[in-house]
Amino acid sequence: MKVIMLGPPGAGKGTIAKKLVEMYKIPQISTGDLLRESVKNQTKLGIKAKGFVDAGKLAPDELVIGLLKERITKDDCKEGFILDGFPRTIQQAEALGEITEIEKVINLVCSNEEVIKRLSNRMVCKSCTAIYNLANIPPKIKGKCDKCGGELFQRDDDKEETIKKRLETYREQTEPLIEYYADKGILEDVNAERDVDDIVEDCVAVLD
Repeated sequence: MKVIMLGPPGAGKGTIAKKLVEMYKIPQISTGDLLRESVKNQTKLGIKAKGFVDAGKLAPDELVIGLLKERITKDDCKEGFILDGFPRTIQQAEALGEITEIEKVINLVCSNEEVIKRLSNRMVCKSCTAIYNLANIPPKIKGKCDKCGGELFQRDDDKEETIKKRLETYREQTEPLIEYYADKGILEDVNAERDVDDIVEDCVAVLD
């Protein structure tokens, strides 16, 4: 099962993908995580990626595709995977189609207003990367991760000014993928402005 999670930043792609990973026993692959990991480890690709990540801009195709090609060849991807955050452009979708065949695309539908509200309240654990939201999923102890006790912080690309830039980029470059995959007959819309359990239930109905 090879699935793409599509939708604007903050729609819940990562959160929903993690739930589906537990159910279907296939890995979630987030190109955002791959990029941030490469930045953190200061790899050759990571050094190139840092400026784009900090500014909320899309990293160059060859950089992202290079990371992704390496990832999907690993053993845990033999039964499939869930892509979160890739492809982001028609060109990337075409490049992906040359690497592997996607079976289903889930498009999480979420308004700009909801995205800004969610992301400007998002906090991430420095140690285990668990995600919290001060508005609706706050940590039990302010500034501390419930899971590991690590320090919580706000990513640079979750600050409101950067969020608006990310949304502009998404609407211009990524939204055309909705029509691209709809034309292939593999895209399904899911309302992402609801409780996580309801969203997951609809995603399972699509995949099954």
